[in-house]
Amino acid sequence: MDKFRITLLTAVAPAVWGTTYIVTTELLPTGQPLFASLVRALPAGLLAIALTRALPTGAWWWKSAVLGVLNIGAFFPLLFIAAYHLPGGVAATLGAVQPLVVAILVIFVLREPFSAWRLWWGIVGVIGVALVVLRSTATLDAVGVTVGLLSAVFMGFGVTLTKKWGRPTGVPPMGLAGWQLTAGGLVLLPVTLLFEGVPASIDSTALAGYAWLGLIGGLLTYTLWFSGIARLPAASVAVLGLLSPLVAAALGAVLLGQTLGAVQMVGFALALTAIAAGQIAPGRKPPTATSTNANQPAIAAAQTKGAS
Repeated sequence: MDKFRITLLTAVAPAVWGTTYIVTTELLPTGQPLFASLVRALPAGLLAIALTRALPTGAWWWKSAVLGVLNIGAFFPLLFIAAYHLPGGVAATLGAVQPLVVAILVIFVLREPFSAWRLWWGIVGVIGVALVVLRSTATLDAVGVTVGLLSAVFMGFGVTLTKKWGRPTGVPPMGLAGWQLTAGGLVLLPVTLLFEGVPASIDSTALAGYAWLGLIGGLLTYTLWFSGIARLPAASVAVLGLLSPLVAAALGAVLLGQTLGAVQMVGFALALTAIAAGQIAPGRKPPTATSTNANQPAIAAAQTKGAS
């Protein structure tokens, strides 16, 4: 499987996550974000474990718990809290800083060299997303900003540690996804029951929404996401996350009649360019022809001396 195909499959995950907003607002009961997060995580995780018949062993019990909290159990509530305290555009822009977080974390956690290229394009991506989703009437809230940045940091640590730890031999990506979704779901279970409870009624429309979030937005996407992290540089995977707010904005325009003007289209172009550039890892410059030719006399002299 070539890198381009792996990248496309991995990109499916954040693209599908971009549907979460419209599914939540149009199909699910209002005021139940924690329950939606729980349904998205726990049933999908248990199903993945049942299908793969793989349970963690040894250190993978605590590693799965840590990754489950970072990627699922803490990330989901933080994301929803930010959405409640901030306009959607501000929350999406804060979430878009995740590639910058990963670009810094890989230096300390994965011991990768500093990449000004990826840091620069991460900044361009944030600017692009901001142009797409921010509005002049957007207001800031200290709690919302703090929580929004924390959600990006948690997800950034989740991506980086998933890359560092990999997955056990013989365990498929769906198995790893199942462990994390289950761990995150178990964290969300008592929080949901304590603060929200179960919706009074769930109609067929809501069931369809929960099924989409759990089976497609949970099981399928996290299987693809963790598979991509194993095969691609962590920073390259992280920048794919910019697709999520872009897809959300596009769906808002197509399905909800929201307007996208010239500024938004420029933002789309910047963000997509940043995503593409983030897949490129500039390498070292090859030796120049001049330097190679300059060594020829010395090589020839050594060969002549050896022959004599």
